Formats: sequence, structure tokens, C-alpha cells
Amino acid sequence: MSDYILQVENIKKSFGGVRALKGVSLNIKKGEIHSLAGENGCGNSTLIKIISGFYEADEGLLRIDGKEYSKISPMDSIRQGIQVIYQDFSVFPNLTVMENLAFNMELMSGHKFVNYKRMRSIAKTAISRINFKVDLDERVEHLPVADRQLIAISRALLYDARLIIMDEPTTALTKKEVQALFKIIKQLQEQGIAILFVSHKLDEVFEISEGYTILRNGENVISGVTRELTDEKFAYYMTGREFSHTVNRDKPETDETVLEVENLSMKGAYEDISFRLGKGEILGITGLLGSGRTELVQSLFGINSPDEGIVKLNGENVHFKSVKEAMDAGIGYVPSDRLTEGLFLPQSIRLNTIISKIDKVTSKRGFLDTEQINSEVDHWIEDLAVAASDPEQPVQTLSGGNQQKVMLSRWLANKPTILILNGPTVGVDIGSKFDILALLRRLSSQGLSVVIISDDLPEILSVSHRILVMREGRIVEELVPETSSEQHLDNVITGVE
Repeated sequence: MSDYILQVENIKKSFGGVRALKGVSLNIKKGEIHSLAGENGCGNSTLIKIISGFYEADEGLLRIDGKEYSKISPMDSIRQGIQVIYQDFSVFPNLTVMENLAFNMELMSGHKFVNYKRMRSIAKTAISRINFKVDLDERVEHLPVADRQLIAISRALLYDARLIIMDEPTTALTKKEVQALFKIIKQLQEQGIAILFVSHKLDEVFEISEGYTILRNGENVISGVTRELTDEKFAYYMTGREFSHTVNRDKPETDETVLEVENLSMKGAYEDISFRLGKGEILGITGLLGSGRTELVQSLFGINSPDEGIVKLNGENVHFKSVKEAMDAGIGYVPSDRLTEGLFLPQSIRLNTIISKIDKVTSKRGFLDTEQINSEVDHWIEDLAVAASDPEQPVQTLSGGNQQKVMLSRWLANKPTILILNGPTVGVDIGSKFDILALLRRLSSQGLSVVIISDDLPEILSVSHRILVMREGRIVEELVPETSSEQHLDNVITGVE
């Protein structure tokens, strides 16, 4: 009997003329937690779909528990104990927890009529495997993201899963929820279940996995034991580039204040908030989800209105009643969810870039200045190094990092004096993350004032000049990165003395 639950040997796959996988290999031991890492477009998703039987490989073979397959169907993969939990968890939001858990099994059983008593029993069995406490009659659309993920895990266990593949499982989770997920993963490992953890987040790979495999451009870069890996090596293997994690020591050249907030309050969101933002300064704001950080910056951008307090822009009182008023005053805002709040996904890079200043490139007769638009869009594609074949390419075809660069280009095209970014590197790979942070430093050195909201502690410590920590709607401490540590910052955020 093989020690490996899965062995992938020399898998190749092409789509038309594009070679997605160029001879990839991967080995996962029984009961092992193994990380599969790589930047967007490295081939991870294609490999997962071949393992699950969704795609058929052009060349190569799979061994599952020692049994060899040149091709495998989705049902074969499931019968061999392989379950994939994708980023959307593949749950039905309009159905109850019980129905999501038990419906497939009820259908596969061949019964002519649905038996809700039997379904409830199946659902109870499923959630008991991971001690998941949830109302089985609750509709899934009313549950938080973390609970939806646990539903997907519980459902996978119904099919006697021996290998669970988790595709970017922490993308939409808070730090607390990530820790809860890791506890579940460890429980699964104790039950003898192997986990293939697909992620590009360094800290998560180091914390949860024993072994790792890194792909780049559809090829193996390296595999090994995670404890022998360093942050620097991980980033280099992922991207082929070397990065610096140094604190931002480039101070603004002037003490000029561009924004002052005095005793700002909004009932149920934040209370008695006061701070200043200097010209060319990067001000970090962090705190747990629900700390009031997002509502605060949305008030600065005119999305919601504070109940009391004063906001001064360049020394003058302002009270934005709309987003347009904030934009006209020189403020830009990159939201936390670019897919639902920011970008027009089916539309082109060109339209997404120029939309914030469409009135400025439109004549009085309503005609677009095509020459000016082309020049503007070409400039930002080049300046932000957006990887795209054509400005007319739909934004939904880009990687997460390039989508975020397009989002940034939209606001930079409007020449703001203050740029607010909520989670600027969420869902982007390592290379794009460092590119974006380097861009913020460059813009800061050119005089742009930046407010960055983030719960990525290494990120906010490395890029900010000052950091405000919010807890339960209040600013509880102001920190300077040079004299702060990640552990101290985490203690302040969580209220640990």
C-alpha cells in the first residue's frame, strides 16, 4: 500500500496555443497538510481541475492511493475520496443548511421521494464530524462566509473524503475566522484526512502546512518541507524576484496638513474620532472587522454621513453629502471588494480606467475625446505595469493583482490629493502585492496623501508612516512602525494586555 494519497507525474495541459501546465508533478502523503502555492496564472487551478476530473490531462498520470490513472472522471475522483472546496464553496444560498448538506446524497441514493427526516439525519452526521454548531433550518444566504465554508467541509466529509483540496480558503475570512479554520484542518488531519491547501499567503503556508510545492508559469519550481523555508525564499520561488520587507523610513518632506478630523462620531459605527493626515503621508488604520474602520473612511468619502464632528480639508470645513462632492474635492476611494463595489467586470480596461473622469474627457456636445482617453489609459497601463494584451480586454479576464492596478489607475487618473484604500492587497499574489505597496510609497514621495485600511500586519507596518488602531468604534492607540512589532500591534488590536 502506498504512503501517498496522491501522486501527480508530469502532467501537461494546453488550451489552444496556451500551455497551462508544462509537466507538473506533486506528491501528497496520507494525512499530510500540503500547501500548493504560486502566483495567479501559475497553473494551480488547472491542476486542481485535472485531479478532480473536471479537465483531462494531455499527458502524464495520476496515482491515487497507488492506483494509476491516465485520465479520471469527476465521479472516479469522488469515489477515491477526493473532494474540492472552491473559493465560492459551491453552496446554494437560497436553500437551508440541511438541504445543502444532504441533498446530493439524497439524490445519489436513488430514492424516488425526498425524505426530510433522513436528510436531517445526514446533515446532523455531517456537522458532527467537525463539531460545527449551526441551525440546520437556516437559509445559507443568511450565514457568514466562515459558516458557508464549514458547510462545504462538512459536506465533503459525507463522501468519506481522504483528501480535501481547499482552493484559496481564507480569501474572504477575518484573521479570527482563519484561526478557527486552521483548528478544523488540524482536526481533519487527526482523522487521517490529507489537505491540499492552495494559497499564496506566506504566513498561512508557514502556519498550517508541513510540506509545500510551488509552481510558476505552469512548471514546478520547488517542493520541500515548510519548516526549512524562509519568507524571502518563498517570495523568490513564487515570483523569481527578491523583495525587501523594510519599514517605510522615507518621511514626508513637509509638515503640511491636508486633512483634519475632530471628534467625528456616527451612531453604531464609530465615536469621537480625531486625527490628522499630512501631505505625502501614508496613514495606516487597522482593527478587527466591526471596529468602525470602514464606516469611518466611507464617511470621509461621502458614502455615509457622520452625526457630529468636524472634517477639514486644507484648513477648511467640509461636509460631503455625496461621493461626487468628495471626488470633486480631490479624494479617491478604493473599496475592499473590487469585484462587487469597484470594477465593471465585463467592461474594458479602458472604460474602467477612465470612468472616474468621464466628464473631463467629454465635450460640451457629448463627444468623447478619444485621443486624450487613449493617451491617459496607455499611460496608466504602462506606469502601473498592468499585464494585459489590449486596453479593450475585459477586466474580468485579468488576475486579481492586475484588476487592483486598474482600480488604482481609475483614481490616479482623476489626480486626487488624498487616496483612501480599503484592503489594497486582498486577493492579490505576492508580486502584485509588493508592486502595489511600492507604488504607494512612490506616490507618497510625490506628495499624495494616503490612508490605508488593512488587517495584514506586516503590510501595514512596512508601508505606513503612522498607524491608528481602532477597537469598538474608537481609536485606542497611535503607533510608529519603527518602534512597534507585529506582536504588539496584534495585542493592541485584540485588546490583549
